[in-house]
Amino acid sequence: MSHDTLPRPRPRPGTTGERPTGPPPAGHRRHWTKRANPLAGLGSILWLVVVLVPIYAMLSASLTSQDKALTGNPLSPPTSPTLDNYNTVLNSGFGHLLGNTAIVALAVVGIVLVLSVPLAYVAVRTRNRWSGLAFRLFLLGVAIPAQAVVVPLYLLIAKLDLYDSLLAVILPTAAFAMPVSVLVLVGTLRDVSEELYEAMALDGASPQRMLFQLAVPMAKGGISTVVIYAALQAWNGFLFPLIFTQSDGPRVLTLGLFNYVSQFGVNIPALLASVVLSGVPIFAVYLVARRALVGGLMGVGGK
Repeated sequence: MSHDTLPRPRPRPGTTGERPTGPPPAGHRRHWTKRANPLAGLGSILWLVVVLVPIYAMLSASLTSQDKALTGNPLSPPTSPTLDNYNTVLNSGFGHLLGNTAIVALAVVGIVLVLSVPLAYVAVRTRNRWSGLAFRLFLLGVAIPAQAVVVPLYLLIAKLDLYDSLLAVILPTAAFAMPVSVLVLVGTLRDVSEELYEAMALDGASPQRMLFQLAVPMAKGGISTVVIYAALQAWNGFLFPLIFTQSDGPRVLTLGLFNYVSQFGVNIPALLASVVLSGVPIFAVYLVARRALVGGLMGVGGK
């Protein structure tokens, strides 16, 4: 065997030649350290106190009898907690109010989704001046407060013979939830890659197929955000039920709080118990979809 055909020795890792494939030596590892941020921690604690103290006071007062509601320290735990206030609320038509509110919330969410998803898709996929102008005009609804148009809305509801019905609450609530919903969905759909649309177009997909098979699945975060936002608008709405309804039939939870307010006083524990019970369903929905809500508001729901 000649000298030229002898195998050459392999260089050691870390010198010249072959690059080491294993982990670097312990002395060369980069250590990431977390720096303490006392200001952020202090701010978080203060925010937590601001949020939890009113909730604790509300729960404590709802477990207190009416004759002791205005005496003593509101932050001290109740000496003799009772569930009589919750029984009073449940036996005073709470189920009827809850059902009406659920119908309003579901109808508003359905209307907003059916209209806002195609509108946002058209605003993102249409490349001309008129679509951009229409989108900007549509977003002017964000700057219009409901109080400014309540009188024309009242006349329109009366002309349509919808006064004192659930539709009189559903339609305006859905209309005022549309601009923000479209804005959120447009930001989400813009995150969808253009190459995906082009690939489906090359396969002969129609715009309707691209909407339902590509845009909607990729925009789940934004859609979840819109669902929670529209449901909150409907669940906590007070102005439209107050102006557009009168009888007990279409009354919702926010108006049901007046059942505990009389000419001579207020049943504070029962009122707060009603607030607690009315907030439980929407709080449960928020806990289920909180990550999608935050992701959609940050504009990354489509990724």
